[in-house]
Amino acid sequence: MDSKHVVVPIRRLNRAFASTRAVLATVGPDQLDAPTPCASWDVHALINHFIDSARWAGAALGVGDQAVDADADAAEQDFLARYDESIALTLAAFEAEGALEKTVQLPFGEFTGVALMGMATTDQFTHGWDLARAIGHHTDLDPELADELLAQARETIVDGYRGRDGVALFGPMVEAPPDACPADRLAAFLGRSI
Repeated sequence: MDSKHVVVPIRRLNRAFASTRAVLATVGPDQLDAPTPCASWDVHALINHFIDSARWAGAALGVGDQAVDADADAAEQDFLARYDESIALTLAAFEAEGALEKTVQLPFGEFTGVALMGMATTDQFTHGWDLARAIGHHTDLDPELADELLAQARETIVDGYRGRDGVALFGPMVEAPPDACPADRLAAFLGRSI
């Protein structure tokens, strides 16, 4: 694998983390009970999910100490510090020698480390959008990255991954308004109501 193909996914993952972290930094304690576009989660549960899912992606590679403490409640702690810790551990796992070339078996298929990183990037960025929407923050998050992730999603997300909230990885595609920002178009493609 040439270095350009390695740098691009790592750059995207870094940007997804930075985008979501910027939204997370604005969350107040009075917003933790707010509903999110994911019907099965409020803001509290969403924060726990994306902090844990960042570590899950690194753990799937089998690199470093990525254990997720299922009993820990990051939203009840310093969630920015917990997210920063998850980001650092996950980036280190993906930057480990040979990590991107590994083959990883997930419940829904077999993927390379690069493909897993792409999934983690889309997951983190999209949950940042979910959080922004839930707390009334603007959703025009990193337009260039959103366009890149939408192009990737159109190539990789098949109908078999779509279904009801809480059951499938993605909801049925929603038509975005013509004037929607790139992050809103990505969210709509992934099944979020705009």
